[in-house]
Amino acid sequence: MYLTYLDNNTWLIEIGNKKILLDPWLVGDLTFANLAWFFKARRLQERLIPENINLILLSQGLEDHAHSRTLKQLDRHIPVVASVNATKIVTELGYTQIITLTHGDTFSFGQSLEITAVPGSPIGPMLVENGYLLKEIETGFSLYYEPHGYHSPLLKKFAPVDVIITPLVDLALPIFGSFIYGRKKALEVTQWLQPQVVVPTTCGCDVIFEGFLASAIKTIGTIEEFCFLLKQNEISAQVLKPQPEERIPIHLSKRKVEIN
Repeated sequence: MYLTYLDNNTWLIEIGNKKILLDPWLVGDLTFANLAWFFKARRLQERLIPENINLILLSQGLEDHAHSRTLKQLDRHIPVVASVNATKIVTELGYTQIITLTHGDTFSFGQSLEITAVPGSPIGPMLVENGYLLKEIETGFSLYYEPHGYHSPLLKKFAPVDVIITPLVDLALPIFGSFIYGRKKALEVTQWLQPQVVVPTTCGCDVIFEGFLASAIKTIGTIEEFCFLLKQNEISAQVLKPQPEERIPIHLSKRKVEIN
């Protein structure tokens, strides 16, 4: 397994001999409803679109997960696995192979990979987007991704999971509080899933944030503090600190099967 962090929520995941482009924002600015005065994110350097992508995986339909300008640059014949909300975006853009997963659904990608949708981030009162579990069939190695730190207790039945990609710090707004949950939520899901490796996401390493909303956002916690929480709770998972465009090999060990 290899992970390449392309900043913000965007990852290239190489698993089961497949290249999965996850929540891509690679070109152009990022705004919501074209309200740049309210929120705008821009890259210091645009990312090259990875070659030989086998699948696009979209957890949400919001622009920071299903970035329209980026999706317009990609081959519309690449298969897409998407949440219900993200399906609307890629349908309008003319993608030809769309697999919509609701919570509990599993998609088998050839004979090498299974993708299961689990409850993820709530968007308003009526919509809950997707988190994903990816399982490599040959080895049994698995990966869990949820970009806002909303982890369903239903995940417990999938334990152990080898790799977790999720926020490790909180992002908060005055009065409203946190809208991205790391810290305690990341610790909780780590206790549930017993991963070998934990990887932070949604950190915007090489991104400049502008606008009214961006100026009010506060970061609470650090990756170092999260590592200390793991140590306090006697959790031995390795915490990685990926740099943008760094292709990281993930070295995993086969777990012993306990026989009662």
